Amino acid sequence: MRNLKLLKSLRSSELQGPGSPQCFAVRADTGSLLVASHYSITEYDPRTGQVVTEASLTAEGFLPEDGSGVVVGLQDLAELESACLATAGGDVVLFNLNTCQLECFGSVDSGLTSMSWSPDEELVVLTTGQETIIMMTKDFEPITEVGIHQDDFGEGKFITVGWGKKETQFHGSEGKQAAQRKVQVSVQPPASPSTAWSRRSAGSETATKAIFPFSSSLKNNSVNCSFRPLYKCLKETLFWCFRPSGSLIASTQRHPNKHSVVFMEKNGLLHGDFTLPFSKDQSKVKDLLWNSDSTILAVWLEDMSAGEDKQVNTYIQLWMVGNYHWYLKQSLDFGRDSQKAPACVCWDPERPLRLHVMTRSWTSITYDWGYTTERSPGLDAADNANVAVIDGDKILVTTFRQCVVPPPMCSFELQLASPVNQVTFLCQPQRTNQLAALTSDGQISVYSQGGLYNADKPANGFGTVSRPLVLQKTLRVTVLQEEPLALRQLLWLEDELFVGVSCGLLPTSSTILMLRSSQDADDTLTVRSETEVDGVVVSMVHCSQTGTVALQLEDGQIRKLLWDCPKPSVEDWRDSSGCSINFPVPCVQTALCSISGEECLLGLTDRSHLYAGDTELASNISSFAVCNDFLLITTHSHTCRCLQLSMLSVKGLQAALASDGGQNDETLRRVERGSRIVTVVPQDTRVILQMPRGNLETVHHRALLLAQLRKWLDSLRFRDAFECMRKLRINLNFIYDHNPKIFLENIETVITQLNSINHINLFLTELKEEDTTSSMYPRPESSPVQIQPVPGQKKVDVVCDALRSTMESMDPNRFFLPILTAHVKKTVPELEIALQKVHELRVNPPEAPGAVSAEEALKYLLFLVNVNDLYDHSLGTYDFDLVLMVAEKSQKDPKEYLPFLNMLKSLEPNYQRYTIDKHLKRYRKALHHLSKCGEEHFLEALQLVKEQKLYSEALRLYTTDSPHYKALSCAYAQHLVEQQQAEQAGLLLWRCREPAGALQAFASSSSWRNAICVAQQIPLPPDQLALLARDLDCEEAILALITGAVWEEALRLIYMHNRQDITETNLKPALLDAVSTQTAFLEAQVATFTRHRARLAVVREQKEKARLDMLDEDCPDCPDAELYSEASSVMTGSKYSHSNSRISSRSSKNRRKAERKKLSLKEGSPMEDRALMYALGEIITTVDKMREEVHNLLKALVLFQFDKQAEKLQLAYEEALQTMEAAVPEVWPEGLQNSQAPVNTIQPNFNTHTYIYASAEVLAPPKMRNGVKWKLTVVT
Repeated sequence: MRNLKLLKSLRSSELQGPGSPQCFAVRADTGSLLVASHYSITEYDPRTGQVVTEASLTAEGFLPEDGSGVVVGLQDLAELESACLATAGGDVVLFNLNTCQLECFGSVDSGLTSMSWSPDEELVVLTTGQETIIMMTKDFEPITEVGIHQDDFGEGKFITVGWGKKETQFHGSEGKQAAQRKVQVSVQPPASPSTAWSRRSAGSETATKAIFPFSSSLKNNSVNCSFRPLYKCLKETLFWCFRPSGSLIASTQRHPNKHSVVFMEKNGLLHGDFTLPFSKDQSKVKDLLWNSDSTILAVWLEDMSAGEDKQVNTYIQLWMVGNYHWYLKQSLDFGRDSQKAPACVCWDPERPLRLHVMTRSWTSITYDWGYTTERSPGLDAADNANVAVIDGDKILVTTFRQCVVPPPMCSFELQLASPVNQVTFLCQPQRTNQLAALTSDGQISVYSQGGLYNADKPANGFGTVSRPLVLQKTLRVTVLQEEPLALRQLLWLEDELFVGVSCGLLPTSSTILMLRSSQDADDTLTVRSETEVDGVVVSMVHCSQTGTVALQLEDGQIRKLLWDCPKPSVEDWRDSSGCSINFPVPCVQTALCSISGEECLLGLTDRSHLYAGDTELASNISSFAVCNDFLLITTHSHTCRCLQLSMLSVKGLQAALASDGGQNDETLRRVERGSRIVTVVPQDTRVILQMPRGNLETVHHRALLLAQLRKWLDSLRFRDAFECMRKLRINLNFIYDHNPKIFLENIETVITQLNSINHINLFLTELKEEDTTSSMYPRPESSPVQIQPVPGQKKVDVVCDALRSTMESMDPNRFFLPILTAHVKKTVPELEIALQKVHELRVNPPEAPGAVSAEEALKYLLFLVNVNDLYDHSLGTYDFDLVLMVAEKSQKDPKEYLPFLNMLKSLEPNYQRYTIDKHLKRYRKALHHLSKCGEEHFLEALQLVKEQKLYSEALRLYTTDSPHYKALSCAYAQHLVEQQQAEQAGLLLWRCREPAGALQAFASSSSWRNAICVAQQIPLPPDQLALLARDLDCEEAILALITGAVWEEALRLIYMHNRQDITETNLKPALLDAVSTQTAFLEAQVATFTRHRARLAVVREQKEKARLDMLDEDCPDCPDAELYSEASSVMTGSKYSHSNSRISSRSSKNRRKAERKKLSLKEGSPMEDRALMYALGEIITTVDKMREEVHNLLKALVLFQFDKQAEKLQLAYEEALQTMEAAVPEVWPEGLQNSQAPVNTIQPNFNTHTYIYASAEVLAPPKMRNGVKWKLTVVT
C-alpha cells in the first residue's frame, strides 16, 4: 500500500545544441548524461550545468551535415570509459570520454535499426536493415548472425500428438469442411526491429522486437535459437520491454474498446495486463521502460490527435504492481508545448528510483522518487487509521479502525477528474480523517466527512462500516510550473494553510511555499510567503502533538520550519544542549517523536539503518512507524518490535534494538518474512502489516496490547479490558494482578461492568496463584511493584471471597452460579458449602425472576467438579437427601450406591459417620466418631490408629487415667521404638506406669539418667543396678569415639566390653557416612582449587599486560621500569593501601590477620592475585592435614570388607594431592618473593612492615608432608 513520492527534482536548461536529442544514456560512475543528437554527442553534468566533453559526429562523417542522420543506440561503457553509439547508416562508433576521440569499429552496409548491450556489458546485439540479428562480444568479435523472421520454430518447436488440432476436433454443424478451410493471417508491413536484454543470468538472453507474429529469443549459445508465436490476439505490437529481473516481456495491445499494456512469457503466453486510462484511439505508447530493479514500469505516451494549436499532449506514467494489481502512481503531464515534450527518457542504471528526462529543447530533468505510505496522522480514537493508495485518478482509502480490506480492494474510492500525484491528511486533532489530493493538472481536491451518520441498520440488515469522504472543494494552485510536479512534499497544516516545496533559485536550493486561500477567490490557493532553504529539501514531516515541522536536506541535514509566525523561517535542528543535529546519511523515511521528553527526528535509510538524529539505533530495519508513545519497527530478521519511547533514552533504544529479547519479552514478536508496517490504529492494539505479495495481516502487538489494558484498568474500564483479553487470549489474572488494591476497592464496579454471569464465571475459573505481572506480562521498569493488600493469604482465596461476599450483598439469586464458582475455585474447594447451598435452594426455591433452580445449579456444579468427587463430598455432609440429589444427576448405577446408602442408614449415628469417613479416607474424623461408639468398638479404634498412625490424635480423645489411654500409649511406644526413637517411647511408658518397658527403652537409647531413675523406681537389686550402670557408661564412651572418628579405640572398647552389637548398629554406618563426607569434601576442595588456579593465571596475564602498556606509553626507557610489576596492585589511592596506625600497633599475629582481611577474592580487586594465592595455600594445607585421618579410615574400611569404598577414597585423595603438588611451581614460581618486594618510591604512604608480613605469608609456598605414609597397599 505504498505510493511514489517525489523527493527532489533537478532541472537544467543550460545545455543547448543544434537539432534535437535522439539518444540518451547515463554514466553510472559520474552521474553525467550522454546525449546524442543529429550532429554531435555530448557529455553533460546537470548538477553544474557544464558540458564535460563533446564531439561532432558530422565532422567525422558518421552523420550527414544536413541533420538527416539518426543515432539508433547509445550506451555508456564504464569499463572502457567510453560511449558506444550506432547510427542508422550502419556505423558502430566508440567515443572515448577521456580523449574525446571518435573511433569506428565497424559498419554494416544495410544499416542498423537498433543496438542493445547486455547488463554486464559483455555482449552487444545489433539489428540490421536486412532484418538480421548480429551478436558480438564487447571487442566487437562476431558470435552469431541469424535472421529475425524464419519459417521454423527452431529448438523451441512445439511437439503435439494431434489432440487440439483443427483436424481432430468436433465441428458440429460446420462439418468436416471446416477442417480443410485455409486461415488467412494478416501481417502488417515490417518495421525497424529493436532489441531488449533481460538481466537473468547476467544478461544471457535478449529479445528482438518486430511487428511480426513471431518473437525471436536468442541466447549466448549461438546454436540455441528459438522462435515462438506471440499471444494470438496481439494485433498491434509497437513496443516491447524485457523485464530486467524475470522472464516477462511488456508490450501494448489495442482491443476493440481499450488500450492495454500486456505481459507475456517467452513462449508467447499472456501473463497479466492492465488498461491504460485512455480511450482506444486517444493516445499511443512511444516507449515502455522498466527501472533497474523491475519495480516500476514507465509508460511514455503521446496523444494521437492534435488540438487546435496542432500540438499534442505528452505523458509519462509510472506504474507499480501489488497483489497482482497495477497501480498508476504518478502521471507527469508535459502539456502541449512541443519544446517541453520529452525527447529521451531513461532510468538511472544505479539508482532504481531516479528517472531522467531530456526534452526537445535540451532541458534535462531528473526526478528522484521514494516510497511512502500515506496514513492519517491522528493520535486519538477519532482517527480512523486511514491509508490512502493512489491509483491513477482514484484514491483507494481503507479505514483500518473499522475494517481490514485486502488490496486492491478498499473501504471506499474517491474519484477525481485527473490523475493524483500526492495525498496529504489534515494535521489537526479530531479532524485527521480529512484529506487533500494534488492532481497532475495542479489542483488540490479537499475531502471531509459530510452529513450525519446513522449507525442503525437498514431494513435489509446491512449497515455502513465506514463513511466515505465527500468532496468539499477544489482549489487551484497559483504556482509557476515550468515542468510537471513543480510542487512537492505537500503538507496540510490548517484548514486554509498548505505547505509545499518547489525548486529554488539555484539547483542546490529549495523554496518553502506557504499556500493560503485567496481573499478574492475561495477556490484559489496563493503563495503567501516564500522561504528559501540553502539545500534541496527531500522530506518534510509534521508532529501533531507539538506542531513541529522538520525538514531534511539531500545531504542529511535537518532543519526546523518555524511556520506559525508572521514571517516563516528555517533554523538548524538542535538538541537540548544546543548542539546542531543532522543525519549522517540521507533518509528515505522520517518521523517526529519524543524520546525521554526531548523531541527527536527518526530516519530510515535505503540501507535499512535507523537513526535518531545523528545516532544510529539499528542496522536491520525494514520499516517503522510512530504511534502515540510507541515506536514500532520491523526487521530483516522477521521480527516486529514495539518500544515505549517515554521510558527509554536514545542509548536505551540502541540497547533494546540490539538485544534478542528474552522469554516473555512483550516488546518482540515474530512476523512473516518481508512484512512491512502499513499503519497502527491509534488508541488501539492493532498493527497492520503488509506481506511482500501484497496481502495484509493484522497483529495485536503484545506491548501495545498490555499498554492499552493498563490504561483501561487504571481508568476502571474493566469491561473493555475483559473483552479485549478474552478475544486475544490474555490471561484474565492480569485484571487483578495489575493493581490488586484498586481491584478489591472496586469489586462492585467490576461485577456491574461485566454484567454477565458467564463472564464472571470465566474470570473465576481462570484464577491461579501465579502473579502474571512478574512472569507472563512483566511490569514496565518505571511502574511500582504492587503489594498484596491481604498479606498472608493466598490470592485465589482473597479474590474468591471478595467477589462472593459482594455478589451475595448485591443479588444472591442472580449471581448464584458465580457464588458457587467462588466456593469451588478456592485453594481448598468448599464443596460441602456449595452443595449445602444447592440443597437449600432445592428446599426453598426462590421466587425472584431469573433465579437459578436447584437442578441447574447442581448441573453447573457437575460441570465444574468431577462427579465422583462431588458425590464423595456430598456423602461427607452426612445428608442423604443431598447424596441422592447428586447421585441422581450423575451417571452412577443405582444398584451400586442405593444398597450402600441403605446400609449406612441402618447404622448407629456415630458409627454411621465413622463408616462414611473411613470410606472417604477421612481417618481423623472417622477416629473421632468411632471414639464415641463405646467399649465394644475400642479394638477397632486401636486397629485404625495403628494402621493410619493416628497415635497423637487418639491420645487426645481419651482421659489419661483410662485403660484405653494406657493401651494407646503402649502401642505408640512400640511404634516409636520401631522408628528408632526409643527414648521418647520410654517417656510414654514411664508416664503410663509401665516401668519395665520404660527401662528397656531408656537402656536401648543410652539414656542412662532416665534408666537409673526407672531402675530405682522398680526397684532393681543392687547387683543388677551396678551391671546396668557399667553397660550404659561403656556404650556412651563407644558412641562418643565413633562420633569423633577414633575408629581403633572405639573397636577396642567394643571387644573389651563385649558389645559387638554396636558394630552393626553404629560403627559400620558411621564408617560409610565418613567415606561419603570425605569424598564430597575432597571434590569440593579440588574444584575450588582448580577455579582459583585458573583465575590466578588470568589476573597475572592482565597485570603483565598492564605493566607492558605502562612501559610502552609512559616511560619506555625509564630506569625504574622493572619496579612496575604485579606489586602495582597496591597502588597509592586504593583503599587497600593506606597505612593504619591502629593496626600497626597490634601484635604481629593480629597484624597479619588484619592484613589478610584486605585480601579480597572479588574480581578486579587490587590485591586479587595475593588473595588467590592465599586461598590456594589454605586449600593445600587443609588437604595435606587429612593424611592421618584418611589413613585410619582406610584401615577401618578394609577391616570390615568395605574394599570398594576404601579404593574410591584412596584414589580421590591421591588425585587431590597430586593436583595440588603439581600446581605449586606454577602458583609460587621461583624468585617470586624477591620480585614482589615493595617499592617505597611508588607508594610513599604504604606500610612496608605490614606488607612484608602479608607478603611473606602469601608468597611462600606451603610445605606438603610427603613423608607421611597414608596409603594402604592392600587397597588397589
